[in-house]
Amino acid sequence: MLQSGDSWELFGYDVRLLGKHWIAAWKEFLWGYDSPVKARLDELVRVRSDGDSDSDKETALYHAGKRIAYTGGAECEAVLLPDTLVLNKILVMPAAVEDDLEAVMALEVAAHSPFPPEDTGYGWKVVDRSDADLSVQLVLVSMSAAMRLLGSHYDCHDPRYYEVWARVNDTAVVLQGFGEGKRQQRYRARLIKVGALLGYSVLVIVLIFGLAAGFKYLELEKVREMAVTVQRQAATASQIRSSMAIANESISVAHNFLSAYPNPHREVARLTRLLGDDVYVQQFTMTGREIRLRGQAGNAAELMKQLTAVPAYAQVTAPQAITKIGSTGMERFVLNITLADHSQ
Repeated sequence: MLQSGDSWELFGYDVRLLGKHWIAAWKEFLWGYDSPVKARLDELVRVRSDGDSDSDKETALYHAGKRIAYTGGAECEAVLLPDTLVLNKILVMPAAVEDDLEAVMALEVAAHSPFPPEDTGYGWKVVDRSDADLSVQLVLVSMSAAMRLLGSHYDCHDPRYYEVWARVNDTAVVLQGFGEGKRQQRYRARLIKVGALLGYSVLVIVLIFGLAAGFKYLELEKVREMAVTVQRQAATASQIRSSMAIANESISVAHNFLSAYPNPHREVARLTRLLGDDVYVQQFTMTGREIRLRGQAGNAAELMKQLTAVPAYAQVTAPQAITKIGSTGMERFVLNITLADHSQ
């Protein structure tokens, strides 16, 4: 809630700082050393270091402030100043100053630089942060001393030709006021181009969804008109559907009855086709899907085996033992046959 003493205070927080926080967050996101966008869009920089001996000479490639193992070329070139020309200091400041860090660092440079203001070059990098503090690596150099090194080692007298870097404890810091502006200008152009492409993509997506929503609205109107027409015809269709439901129920009942009580005439005809001339049926009884067959055969076991192989019969069993009938060569059998569900 807003406090009565100050209309800009909300729960003890000055809401007038929201815009500043928002701008600082975006600036860190797009331009910070650890920016994920810069890691994608920034150029490669070939950093040269020339010492007094060949062992001190070094050329390395950096991308977004980090050294990489890439061995190709780079359009941007930077000169790494020797440690003898660099003054460095770690500044620990309250985290609240991060939104105005550039202005604060300008004051810190004026307070710590031993060089005249017009001869002071500096750069800084946030190396650590916590909820309460910021640790900033500050680097100070003499512009005239840096230019003397560029002139003697690289025959360069234009301060805007090369970028000038310093390295402190494996931390690379870009010094302001040299050739870094060209790279930053090209990076800014890439940001604008990518932002324009993203804006165009969002516009196209919004347009696509808008057109899709429009077409869906027209389709919905057609569906509503069709729904009204269908509702007018629904009374007759409902009556027909009810009649069909009653008929289907009657058919289902009849089908279930026929499934439970198959036609015995069909089974008699089937057995007539299956049984050989040496088989005599003395009794045929059928209850539902169960058939009891009593009779005589020349080989009752073979008959049982034959009937078991018939797909229409789910099971063929002999409830009584097969017995021979004297010396007639015939055998008396009693078989129980269970019809399969698909026997019809």
